Amino acid sequence: MSITISSVQKEAGALGKIGGPVVGTQLLGMGLNVTDTIMAGQLSAADLAGVAVGNALYLPVLMFGIGTLVAINPVVSHHLGAKRFDEIGKSARQMLWLVALIAIPSFFLVRWLPQLMPVVGVDPEIIPLATDYMLAASWGIPAYFLFSGFRYFSEGLAYTRPAMLVALGMLVVNIPADYLLMYGAFGLPQLGAEGTGYATSLVQWAGGIAMLLFTAKFKTYRRFNIFARTKGPDWGRIAELLKIGVPNAMSTTMEVLLFAAVSVLMGTLSVQASAAHQVAINIAATVFMIPLGLSLAISQRVGVSMGKGLLQEARFRGFTGTAVCTGVTSITAVLLFSFPEAIVSVYTQDVEVVTLAVSLVFFAAVFQLSDGLQVGAFGALRGLKDTRMPMVFNLISYWFIGFSVGYYLSFNAGYGPQGLWIGLIAGLSTAAVLHNTRFHLLTRNKNLHKSRTNN
Repeated sequence: MSITISSVQKEAGALGKIGGPVVGTQLLGMGLNVTDTIMAGQLSAADLAGVAVGNALYLPVLMFGIGTLVAINPVVSHHLGAKRFDEIGKSARQMLWLVALIAIPSFFLVRWLPQLMPVVGVDPEIIPLATDYMLAASWGIPAYFLFSGFRYFSEGLAYTRPAMLVALGMLVVNIPADYLLMYGAFGLPQLGAEGTGYATSLVQWAGGIAMLLFTAKFKTYRRFNIFARTKGPDWGRIAELLKIGVPNAMSTTMEVLLFAAVSVLMGTLSVQASAAHQVAINIAATVFMIPLGLSLAISQRVGVSMGKGLLQEARFRGFTGTAVCTGVTSITAVLLFSFPEAIVSVYTQDVEVVTLAVSLVFFAAVFQLSDGLQVGAFGALRGLKDTRMPMVFNLISYWFIGFSVGYYLSFNAGYGPQGLWIGLIAGLSTAAVLHNTRFHLLTRNKNLHKSRTNN
């Protein structure tokens, strides 16, 4: 296909139309965490650190489940491109079985994880607060998986606005829930960090039920017969979802685990280092929701092209989307460089925490470009249903390089908290190079791609 300025503008516009609401959903979801962090920061540095460390351990489990369920996006987008409409509902039903299969072990794993904190040397002042947070938050895991499964199903069909509206409702519920349960308003006990966990569970159940009701009532989905009777799990279809989803989940989880490990290591340095890191990583994660939302839209666009059998169109859509992601992160980099003090002061007024957090936000600004490049290309590869090699790339990037560099600089070279963040930059930059190279090679040679997908 010929590439012109007009075709790039048209694709960027189409990506924005689909991706805009997805970005909104991501930002609203992140808004839940931002609200929790800000409110915990107003209680005490200990409560803020408790939420930080508890969330660092809880989040990888949640992200693994969500990362697995993302598989429904490229599966249904391929069906959509090939006009296999009867297959869409069948895949959705098996997604529901998959939700049940991963929710139960995830729930119990989160409730066991607090035992790791003494082993890794987390500050004793933080441990009980982080434990209470995790135990309370664990109750919402099944509901959030339900919300995520139906969300990615709709996004795979390019209906991206419903999940955004549900996410908006979740944020609206979360603010008063946090206030009531954390601060003990209207006669309720002041639960602090534990109250944050219960508020999280409450809004996740609200979101899961709302997304289920939308999917059941939406007229356009009726032809798919999503809720038709089924004899039980179709292990062939579940295997297809797992084949795509588990490597994708492991890739995402390895990145999240790197950030989680850094958060836990910050907890071994001091309460102030942990609190400052939580503020800085919360800021970085919030702006990351924009390219991440676009990445999910890229998967849908590439997946539809592959369903049609148009490899070169998929290549064009993938690289155009990655360029858009990188353009967005260039803007966020400038904002983080320009206004770090103003942004950090929203979270806390503790002078020591503010000073350290501002220094860490500088590093967050540096890795914006790498983040845009890696997440855009990762989304394009997911649209090809290519998730196994990206998993290997993330292992190399985030752990062999990112964690090793960060640990050495922080604990051996004396760079402290800043050394850990330099490791994050190294890991993200390596992933950016590897993912983009992989997508280029797979879409350059049609026979190579056919050979890979047939194996």
